[in-house]
Amino acid sequence: MRKEDKSTIIEQIAATVKEYGHFYLVDTTAMNAADTSALRRECFKADIKLMVVKNTLLHKALESLEVDYSPLYGSMKGTTAVMFANVANAPAKLLKNKTKNGIPGLKAAYAEEGFYVGADQLDALVAIKSKNEVIADIVALLQSPAKNVISALQSGGNTLHGVLKTLGERPEA
Repeated sequence: MRKEDKSTIIEQIAATVKEYGHFYLVDTTAMNAADTSALRRECFKADIKLMVVKNTLLHKALESLEVDYSPLYGSMKGTTAVMFANVANAPAKLLKNKTKNGIPGLKAAYAEEGFYVGADQLDALVAIKSKNEVIADIVALLQSPAKNVISALQSGGNTLHGVLKTLGERPEA
């Protein structure tokens, strides 16, 4: 490969890393063509970009960026596919559902500005909440006190109405 081609690929990888907020390094060594094709289709459906890269080119692309990605460098061995996503836990959920006998295997990930190295981190990555999930949780927490007040007022109103009705129906002595 010519030096100009390598520098173009490095720039493309760096631009993709900047474009997407999260990426996963995945080992696809033991996958055959049919499994790899199926993984690509599932990634496309889940809005995940899958890219197979040379480790040295990925290493140089990450070095060219402002963030220090050095914790990931040790994971760049063998065949590496990179899964880029805008939702931090989307690739983790896909891998958890797709992985059979450790294939494809998670090498490392950069999600929510944190580094996750090793296949044992997959459950932690699945547990990361997306921005929309966090917003939904906050809205639910904010609505909870208001719902409690409304329900207390409604139940109190029914009780008060019942007392007044009973007093009104009572024969006068």
